[in-house]
Amino acid sequence: MKFNKVVCICGSGLGSSFLVEMNVQAVLKDLQMPDVEVEHTDLGSAWPGIADLIVCGADLYDNLKRFGDTLALNNIMDRDELKPKLQAYLVEKGVL
Repeated sequence: MKFNKVVCICGSGLGSSFLVEMNVQAVLKDLQMPDVEVEHTDLGSAWPGIADLIVCGADLYDNLKRFGDTLALNNIMDRDELKPKLQAYLVEKGVL
């Protein structure tokens, strides 16, 4: 599987999704995958195939899972929650 793009999505596409984007970039760098494109946007801008993986808060998971692989976070600011979930996803997909 090619893994090229992650989109971080929140309700309004402003501050919180941008913070998640920065955390995803940091985790991907830790996992030696710094070349993966990471963006942020709002819920209304999501569409099927927007990215290889969508990262969002658990509250948006049911709205976003129809658009592709989606990783839900209970605490969107917690990198210690993000890293093992993202790493497990990448291992499951054969990327790591």
